[in-house]
Amino acid sequence: MNRRLVALLDRRLPGPARYARRLWRAGRRRVRFLTRSVRLAYRRSLHLRMVTITLVVSSLLVGVFGFLVAKGSADSLLDGARGQVSNDLSDGAAYAAQQLNVHTRESPSVKLTINDTLRYLAGSPQPGGAIVAINSDVTDGLVASPDLDVAPAITPELSHQVADQRKVAWQVVTRDLDGNGPVTYLVYGSGVPAGWGGQVELYYLVPLTREATTAAQIRTIVLITGAALVVLLGLLAALVTRMVVTPVRVAARTAQRLSAGLLDQRMVVSGEDDLALLAASFNQMAANLQRQIVRLEEMSRLQRRFTSDVSHELRTPLTTIRMAADLIHTERDQYDPVVARSAELLQAELDRFENLLTDLLEISRFDAGFAVLDAEPTDLVPVVRRVTERLVPLAERAGVRLTVHVPAAPVIAEIDPRRVERVLRNLVGNAVEHGERKPVVVTLAADESSAAVTVRDHGVGLQPGEEKLVFNRFWRADPSRARQTGGTGLGLSISVEDARLHGGWLEAWGAPGEGAQFRLTLPLRAGDRLVSSPLRLVPRDAGEDLSRLPRELPPAPPPRPAETAPDPGAERTEAAP
Repeated sequence: MNRRLVALLDRRLPGPARYARRLWRAGRRRVRFLTRSVRLAYRRSLHLRMVTITLVVSSLLVGVFGFLVAKGSADSLLDGARGQVSNDLSDGAAYAAQQLNVHTRESPSVKLTINDTLRYLAGSPQPGGAIVAINSDVTDGLVASPDLDVAPAITPELSHQVADQRKVAWQVVTRDLDGNGPVTYLVYGSGVPAGWGGQVELYYLVPLTREATTAAQIRTIVLITGAALVVLLGLLAALVTRMVVTPVRVAARTAQRLSAGLLDQRMVVSGEDDLALLAASFNQMAANLQRQIVRLEEMSRLQRRFTSDVSHELRTPLTTIRMAADLIHTERDQYDPVVARSAELLQAELDRFENLLTDLLEISRFDAGFAVLDAEPTDLVPVVRRVTERLVPLAERAGVRLTVHVPAAPVIAEIDPRRVERVLRNLVGNAVEHGERKPVVVTLAADESSAAVTVRDHGVGLQPGEEKLVFNRFWRADPSRARQTGGTGLGLSISVEDARLHGGWLEAWGAPGEGAQFRLTLPLRAGDRLVSSPLRLVPRDAGEDLSRLPRELPPAPPPRPAETAPDPGAERTEAAP
C-alpha cells in the first residue's frame, strides 16, 4: 500500500522534482549498500578490525596529546607576554607617579607633563610595539601614544577594576584600532597616584600577533606530526596484524580442506616462533586425526563386513532350525503341554530372530551404500490404509483405537512402496505399543511439492532430548519395558534411512504425559529438495489437558473398514477393539 501511494505521488510531481527524487533514492540505496558492505567487511576481517581499532585509538590519543601540547604552548606564550608587560607597567607607573607628584590640579603644566610622560613611556623599548594610554579627569578622557582611539580596547569592567579597586588588572581583547583588521591585544592597567590627590589610569596595550603566530605554528606542527604518527601507527598495525593473521587464515583454509575430506592437507612451518609452533601443532593434530579417521573407517568397514557376513552365514542354520521348529510347532498338539508351550516359544523367538537378521542385513546395505530406491508413481492413500488395516489386530489386542485421516483425492508420489510401507508399519506399531490404551491417529496430507504422514499417540511421550535418540540403533526409552510386538530395536533406524533414501524427513516430537508424534515427509517427485511439510510436527493439542482421554476404551462394535469423516475433503477410518 505504501509503495503504491509513493508511486502515485511520484507521478503527480513535476519533471525536475521527480528526477531529483529518483536521484535522492538512488543515492540513498548506494549509501546503504556501501554501509552494509563496510559493516560486513568489518565483521568478517580480523585484519581490518585491528587496523581500524588501532587508527581510532591512536587518533584519540594523539588528538588529546596535541591539544594539551598546543594549549600549554599558548598558555606559556601568554604568560611570558604578561610577565613582560607587567614589569613595564610597574616601571611606567613609578615614573608617571614621580612626574605627576609635583603638580596640582590647577597647575598650567599638568597637561604638558602628562603628554611628556606619555611620549616618554611610548618611546621606551616595549614588547611588540605597545600602545600606552593615560586616562585622567585632567585630560578629559583617554590619551594614547601613538594617537589611536583605544577606548574600544578598554572595557568598562577593566576600567572599573583599575579606577575603583585601585589594583593592577588585565584582559585579552580582540579589536580593530587602526582599521587594518582585528588584532588580539593584551591590555594591562594600573592606577597612578597624582600630586593633587587624584588618580591617573595608566594602560599598556600589547598586540599578541607574534604570540598568536607562534601558537598557530605550534598547532600546525602538532597536527602534521600527529597525522603522520597516526598513519605510521596504522601501517605498523596493518603489518603486524598481517603477520599474525596470515598464518591463522592459512590454518582456517587448511581446516576447511580437512573437514571436506582432504586429510593430507598440512601447513607450512617456517621459523621457530609461536606461529611456527602453531603450524607444527596443527600439522601434528591433522596427522593424528587422519590416522584415527583411517583407523575408524577400517574398523567400521570390518564391523559392517562382519555384520553382513554373520547375517548371511546365519541364514543357513536358521533355515534348518526353522524347518525343524515348524515341524515341531505343527505337531505340538500331540506333545505334553510343557513341550507344546516350549514349541510355541521357540516359534515366536525364531520369528523374532529372523526379523532381527533381516533388519541387520538391511542396515548393512545402508552402511555399505548399496541400498537402491525403486521409485514409481504410487498413490499414498491405499498405502496408508493397507498398513493400518494390517495392524488392526495388534491394536485390538492392545486396546487401542486406530483413526485414519486421508484426503478424498489420490496423493500420487514417486516412492518405493515397500520402503514406505515399512516405515509406516514401524511408526504405527510403535504408537500402538506405547499408546497406553489411548487412541492413535494417522493423518495423510499433501501440498504442491510434498506429502506427509503423521502418527500421533497419547501415551507416555518422550523426555526432552529423546526426539533425536529414538532413531539410534537399539535405543529404548525405558529398558525395563516389555516389548509387546517383539521388535528388534532397529525399526526406527531403518525407517530414517528409508526416509533419507527418498530425500525426505523423519522427525519426532514428544512430551512426558502428552504422547508423541512422528512425521514422515516425502517429496512428490523423486530427487526434489524439501523445503516445508504440509503437516505440523508439534500437534495442535500439545500442552492441553489429556486426562479426558480414557485409560481403557469402552467396548465398541466390530470395526468397519471405512467411515466418512465430517470433512468433505478427507476420509476417516476407525478401528476399535
